[in-house]
Amino acid sequence: MRSDRPIIAAILSLAAGLGLIFAYGNGTTNLSAAYPLTGSSLHMDLTTTGAAAVGGLAFVALGLLLLTWALLAAIVGQVSLLAADRPKERVAVKTHEKLT
Repeated sequence: MRSDRPIIAAILSLAAGLGLIFAYGNGTTNLSAAYPLTGSSLHMDLTTTGAAAVGGLAFVALGLLLLTWALLAAIVGQVSLLAADRPKERVAVKTHEKLT
């Protein structure tokens, strides 16, 4: 099973969902960098309202579902490649000549 199309669809769906959430969101961001890294902090405050919030969440959920499907398809593809590498038993087949 090929996983290239579900991965492309998952990336597009995740990008559309996060794009909707961040493009129509209102908020602030604060980054504080300090020498002992334990003192560094990143604070994001984002609020998205209306159809963009629901649509963005739906696109993100669809993207995660497609990404899970692509992962399973990739695993099945790799397992089928391992099964194809095993030597197969030879079976004797009797052939009959065609009489004309």
